[in-house]
Order: sequence, then structure tokens, then C-alpha cells
Amino acid sequence: MLQAKNIHKSYGKLEVLKGIDLSVERSEIISIVGESGAGKSTLLQILGTLDTPDAGVVEINGKNTVGLKPNDLANFRNREIGFIFQFHNLLPEFTLKENICMPAFIQGRNGRDLDQYAEYLLDLLGIAERRDHKPAQVSGGELQRAAVARSLINKPSLIFADEPSGNLDSKNAEELHKLFFKLQKEFAQAFVIVTHNQSLAEMADRKITIQDGMILNA
Repeated sequence: MLQAKNIHKSYGKLEVLKGIDLSVERSEIISIVGESGAGKSTLLQILGTLDTPDAGVVEINGKNTVGLKPNDLANFRNREIGFIFQFHNLLPEFTLKENICMPAFIQGRNGRDLDQYAEYLLDLLGIAERRDHKPAQVSGGELQRAAVARSLINKPSLIFADEPSGNLDSKNAEELHKLFFKLQKEFAQAFVIVTHNQSLAEMADRKITIQDGMILNA
């Protein structure tokens, strides 16, 4: 599903990634751990096509994303990839349901099928009663569940999560972690999760450790 080969990235004279090779299989949950500054988030941004490597190849579902034109890359990303961040990044002027549907609206999708799928996700994630609330009106755990639903709305094959429970208390963090594995069984999607949470890291199918821009284990 995902093949990254010989990924290098520098910012000025600072070499952040020093030749990363990584593969992710369909329906696999990978955790990426390491000290702050090790290159975890930079790698996630490159794998998720939000940043470009200085050298190397990133293939997702057989397509090399490096070198795609900006519009083609944006369309590919919206269609094939979902994102979950530490801070939910929901738009405050829209309801939770509208926020969840936003990636589909960007694709030009609308209508009954989208509405039904959004309702299904709201129910699956336990926030159906909050569908018409705006972000300021719900809890942190509910906001992050809405962000998870948003990442799923276009039925991507691959989801990237950067410290998804880092802003949650222990109870909500544990519930979110369990949710990832429920979604893995429900949708057979792959997850790549950068985390400092050792419990979540150990629950993954594989734990990848990065140190000084290199993978210690694969």
C-alpha cells in the first residue's frame, strides 16, 4: 500500500531524515516513536504528501506521489489519505457534521449518499447527538472523534495521525486508541501513527523507532 524508499530531508544545514525506508501493508497499524526532534513528524508529513523529500520515492497504492503537480497531488491526497492531528483543526463556524463532510464537499460530493455516510460515522463514533453543535459547544474527546470521522468521510485507504491523543486526558486517550483498532476491523484501513503514548505504540501491529533521522527497527 505504501512504499517509502531512501527518504532524505534537510532544512538548511540540518539533516532531519537520513535515508528512510518504510513499507505499510493494507489494514496495518504502524506506530512511530522517538525522542523530540528525531524526525517523526517530518516523516509523517512526507509520507502524507504534505511535504516533499529532498530525495527518495513515496508510493501510495502504486503511485509515486513525489513530483506530482500541485493540483493532482491535492486531489490524490483528498481521495486516498485521511489525517488526524493533535489539535482537531475543525472549522469553528461549521457544525460537527459539516466539518466531517468538508473533505467530500471539496471533491464536489453532496447529496443523500454523503449524508447517510456522515450519519453512519457520527453514530459509529458516538457523537450523533452532537451533529448540529459547533466545535466550541462540545468536549475535547468529542472534537477529536469528529476529526476522526472527517478523516474517514472519503473512505481513504490510508490514515496518518500525528499525536492524535496528545491533547486528551487519559480516559479519552484510551477510548480514542481503542477506536483506531475498531476502525481497522470495520474498514480495513491502514494507520500510521506518530505518538509519545507508549500504550498506543505497543498496541500497534508494528512499532517503528526513529533516532537521529534513521529507523532503528523496521
